[in-house]
Amino acid sequence: MHLRGLSTRGARNTRRRTWGATVAAGVVAAGLLSGPAATARTDPNPTLTTMSVKSPPGGANVRVLIFHGSAAAGDESPVVNAGIEAIEKIGLTGPANQRYKTEATSDASVFTNETKLGRFNAIVFLTGGGDVLDPEQEAGLEAYMEAGGGFVGIHDAARAEPYSDWFTGLVGARPAASSPTAAQRATVEVGDRRHPATKDLPVQWKRTDQWFNWAKNPSGDVHTVARVRESTFQPGSGANGSDHPVSWCRDYDGGRSFYTGMGGTVSSYDETDFRTHLRGALLWTTRLVQADCKATINGNYKAERLTQPNQPGQNDQIGEPHGLVTAPDGRVLYIGRGGADSSQPVITDWNNPDIGKGKGQVHVYDPATKKVTLAGELTVFGNKGGGDELVKVEEGLLGIELDPRFEQNGWVYLHYTPHSQLNRDTRMAERRVSRFTLDLATNKLDLSSEKVLLKWPVQVHSCCHSGGGMAWDSKGNLYIATGDNNSSGFSDGYSGNNPQPNYKGVSFADARRTAGNTNNLNGKILRIHPEPDGTYTLPEGNLFTGKETDEGGGKTRGEIYVMGVRNPARISVDKQTDTLYAGWVGPDASAPSTTWGPAKYDTFAVITKAGNRGWPYCMGNKQPYRDRNLPDPSKPLGWYDCDHPKNESPNNDGLVNLPPVTGNNIWYSPQGGGPDFPRDANGVPSYKQEESTYLLPWLKGGGQAAMNGPVYRYDTASASGTKWPAYWDGKWFVGDFYDADQPRNAVITDPKTHGDGGLPVHSESLKKIVPIGNDGIKNLMDWKFGPDGALYVLDYGRGFFTSDTKSALWRVTYKGGGPTPAADQLARGTQ
Repeated sequence: MHLRGLSTRGARNTRRRTWGATVAAGVVAAGLLSGPAATARTDPNPTLTTMSVKSPPGGANVRVLIFHGSAAAGDESPVVNAGIEAIEKIGLTGPANQRYKTEATSDASVFTNETKLGRFNAIVFLTGGGDVLDPEQEAGLEAYMEAGGGFVGIHDAARAEPYSDWFTGLVGARPAASSPTAAQRATVEVGDRRHPATKDLPVQWKRTDQWFNWAKNPSGDVHTVARVRESTFQPGSGANGSDHPVSWCRDYDGGRSFYTGMGGTVSSYDETDFRTHLRGALLWTTRLVQADCKATINGNYKAERLTQPNQPGQNDQIGEPHGLVTAPDGRVLYIGRGGADSSQPVITDWNNPDIGKGKGQVHVYDPATKKVTLAGELTVFGNKGGGDELVKVEEGLLGIELDPRFEQNGWVYLHYTPHSQLNRDTRMAERRVSRFTLDLATNKLDLSSEKVLLKWPVQVHSCCHSGGGMAWDSKGNLYIATGDNNSSGFSDGYSGNNPQPNYKGVSFADARRTAGNTNNLNGKILRIHPEPDGTYTLPEGNLFTGKETDEGGGKTRGEIYVMGVRNPARISVDKQTDTLYAGWVGPDASAPSTTWGPAKYDTFAVITKAGNRGWPYCMGNKQPYRDRNLPDPSKPLGWYDCDHPKNESPNNDGLVNLPPVTGNNIWYSPQGGGPDFPRDANGVPSYKQEESTYLLPWLKGGGQAAMNGPVYRYDTASASGTKWPAYWDGKWFVGDFYDADQPRNAVITDPKTHGDGGLPVHSESLKKIVPIGNDGIKNLMDWKFGPDGALYVLDYGRGFFTSDTKSALWRVTYKGGGPTPAADQLARGTQ
């Protein structure tokens, strides 16, 4: 063991500075550089400042040093021999301008040979671990990296130099003492689809290796390119959980470092995919290609609050946050549902003509001026605050979208519940989608310009579930998300299918009247094609034409694209594929019931075609509920058939025979993500908690309210300095109103299966990039990317049915810079 005392460290740092300058001078003199010299950081020792110019090691003919020195006694490991052979072969194959020469050594004195080491573009540590470098040798490695060198660590390299904090930073993490030792077959989730080390690998890569647990998870401090899925092997007591990194990279101390925990078996080096992985790592570290190793490092993102708290008694900055949309010129329009601050009266007396009257605000944030304008206020039915089931309400101003030609016409579409159409006798109201015109010069909404496109009745005797989200596809079709307009009570938190409760003949606890009804626009995602005159037409491919009938006289509505959703607050469309993404809030049961069915499942779905998503018959991956009907709804009847659902409710005026249920991609309960159960011969789950498995271990619920987000698309033509990196391109953002165990993740789905309910193949947390906590974005209400590539987020605030000092619009920008190495530092490979 080499002593690491303070005096030794001081001597080593001096040695490091002198050596680094010597490398730079030697490399320049030898004429081996492929680009101009780079300017290093100012040397802290004033006597050495004349030697502070450094250039990257390595010359026109790219060279790789394989270091396999080990502190362990005995014969060379067969793994080392296999690794050396593989790396040598990789360097001799592929395009001529991406080849390299190799040299292998176990002699650590190479690290104090300035002239020799400076000729290598990258160093591979293929070592059995232990204290393999003395202080002078480690100082040489440090200086090599500071001069712009490349490092690739493989498997046991993470055990090397165990007393060096600098080397810990170089490799990124240390194996936990409790790491499993046996080789096991596992699935690697390859999340980076851009890095040369991973872009050609399968997203789900099944292979056998030794899998380290990490003493400290490096994700967020390094850029993780691949993770191993713990549910596919036995990690033992030191398990890292759903985020278990296995390969990562970072720009480190002036150079580039790549580490993989794979490569612990001889057979690894015979795998084509593993050699592809190593090839890509070497292409980047040798400077043959550029790559982004900054995209998931937390410190490269900045979250800033754009709006200030409202002035007392006003909503000058923000209303009760409920949705946002970004304009092509960068302006952000966001809406307030209808609640006011706590100083404003809330009228809940049905005898009062002003019951529930509130103001649904539209605000505009202008990034050019950093100012907020109150564009306009609609008088809505929606200012009724908390309380018991028959008092609160979720109606109001619910959704906003901009016309595809907004820059020319200023058209704004609003989804809302006008107070003027409230019938206090029947306790019915009208929901509508209307078009208004915004003055683009003043940011003022012309309320007299309203064109009502679509309207339909909603009951407001009993809360809840209004939905509200809207989105466009590339063909000019407008999608409108509506809630099931059904009470959360009267079914013990399960199916929401109690036919009995009603007010003046209108059911309010039976979602078969709405979400399960082919003749009702509630509990749906509608799809229409708005026309310039304020009307709309029906696009082909909706679930119904509006002309279907059955023997019972049931009918359909042609606007329905998706039926069987409960409360879809947020939807989005990826215009590159025209795929619809949606999320909706589930019921209230905290645990599954062998009598009634699954617990509350909040849900996210990838929707590629019209269909039925199940509510109130089935949830999750087609898990059925139990039927209940008159004369005694408290008595369970048979289980619903998800493949052949029938609407036999006395409150149904649509078709009896419904489209088959499509399983959903993501569902979660308080117990965990993707709950599943053994099924009997009829396909009915056991619903026994002790028999449950969790297919999506990266998420969990509790208090939960799904908030669907966008699919990010990287704009190569944009000159924005704050846009999120290309790494995130194609990833789907899924979140929750709450910020504890609930999701705030970016996921990858398989296009071959995602339209039929295929599970996500990869997920990673965004909670340190889109920050959680009371002073962060604690209550996520909506999130969308702007034309600048920044993420705009609404924080609802800390109360309900109101706005408060934490209600705010935020922006999350990227500040990490572009790929490395710089273009003028790229090397030229062997010709």
